Amino acid sequence: MTVAGIMNQFQVVGRKAATEENPNPEAYRMIIFAPNAVIAKSKFWYFMHQFRKMKKTTGEILDVVKIQEKNARIVKNYGIWLRYQSRSGTHNMYREFRDLKLTGAVSQLYDEMAGRHRTRPRGIQIIRTAVVPPGDLKRANGMQFAKKVKFPLVHRVDQAKRGQKALSDSTFTTVRPTPFFK
Repeated sequence: MTVAGIMNQFQVVGRKAATEENPNPEAYRMIIFAPNAVIAKSKFWYFMHQFRKMKKTTGEILDVVKIQEKNARIVKNYGIWLRYQSRSGTHNMYREFRDLKLTGAVSQLYDEMAGRHRTRPRGIQIIRTAVVPPGDLKRANGMQFAKKVKFPLVHRVDQAKRGQKALSDSTFTTVRPTPFFK
């Protein structure tokens, strides 16, 4: 699986193919992050083969739906629990990211795991994701934004002098304004 651009979130529903002994088999639903629906279906069968005795040849996909974020205008802290395959073995990990969407945070995860741990996208399995409130953050990178962040505006022109003829002799002047506070 290659990760190009932003990942998408899919809900894939599948089951074992109906037979005469079991005409209505149990359906399984999975939330999967993938670049497109084809790879989402492929990952669904990969996990179903691990968890249940099901393969693509013995099962069927009932539904594939792309899940959209409801409120993508507010920056949120996301916690992601994952398992990844490294050169020395399998490791569990918890990461925190700040993003507008969960799919953006997962894209950051794949990029960071490739850069810091040399992990291939096929070796990463996302176990769980959650929106983390600012008080529950564990990593220093996210905690710096948990408190009220202030950005000082240092190069400002005094508002009282802007556009008023009463405070200045002429409309145009040869002297530049000093935007530094003294």
